[in-house]
Amino acid sequence: WLKESTAFQSDNPIGRYLHFGVREHGMGAVVNGIAYHKGLIPFGATFLVFTDYMRGAIRVGAFTHLQAIWVMTHDSIGLGEDGPTHQPVEHLAALRAIPNLTVIRPADANETAQAWRAAVENTHGPTVLALSRQNLPTIDRSQMAQAAGTLKGAYVLADLGKGQPEIILMASGSEVDLIVKATQELVEAGHTVRLVSFPSWELFEKTDQAYKDSVLIPGVKARLVVECGIAQGWEKYAGSLGKIIAMNGYGASAPAPILMEKFGFTVKNVVENAKSLLNAEK
Repeated sequence: WLKESTAFQSDNPIGRYLHFGVREHGMGAVVNGIAYHKGLIPFGATFLVFTDYMRGAIRVGAFTHLQAIWVMTHDSIGLGEDGPTHQPVEHLAALRAIPNLTVIRPADANETAQAWRAAVENTHGPTVLALSRQNLPTIDRSQMAQAAGTLKGAYVLADLGKGQPEIILMASGSEVDLIVKATQELVEAGHTVRLVSFPSWELFEKTDQAYKDSVLIPGVKARLVVECGIAQGWEKYAGSLGKIIAMNGYGASAPAPILMEKFGFTVKNVVENAKSLLNAEK
């Protein structure tokens, strides 16, 4: 919400914001209508879990190539105490299944800025930005690659350790910080790790094979994916010998740190799974 902007009301027709209330499908229909009219790039916002109520509108926008931007927040069990009714689990996979819908789940503020750029430049279909409720640390770009790689869907944050990468750790959104912290332990144990931020399948699939292979080295079969949603679809990138740390059911009502530990989104679990993959390679 821009401070200099106001809400559209009967007595304030110049307002730039519309309050839809609990009417997600209505919001989707109106945003699509504005996009059909042309001249403006409309966006709508709600919790990610409530895309279920507006899936039809999102799908219409996708097959009619409308430029609508959807800012979907509270994107995982990280939202905490609201519990399973508000915690998206299958929603990222469900949205990624819609043809011509671009889904971007950025890891920090810099990736979010690049994600917005991608959405504004995507004139041939809608874009979903899946954002966290919880504050996320900003990746130290003096030690990691620049966030412009977001525009390619996936990019190498860093190769840490000595020699060629033995294992690839990849994640999206809030889980990127998790793999960064886990890598520190793996490097201290003598391993070489490639860190990949993977905010968007759709953008990555638009790159050529040479770029894909430069990020996900074909010869490195030890691959670990971490995402706080169901695993469906990640098999393509994890490979037949890789592992995926994901949600296997619904969340629960508790503070976010407790939930992350309960469901295995911890540095310890990432390190253990990574070491298991590395040992299997020997």
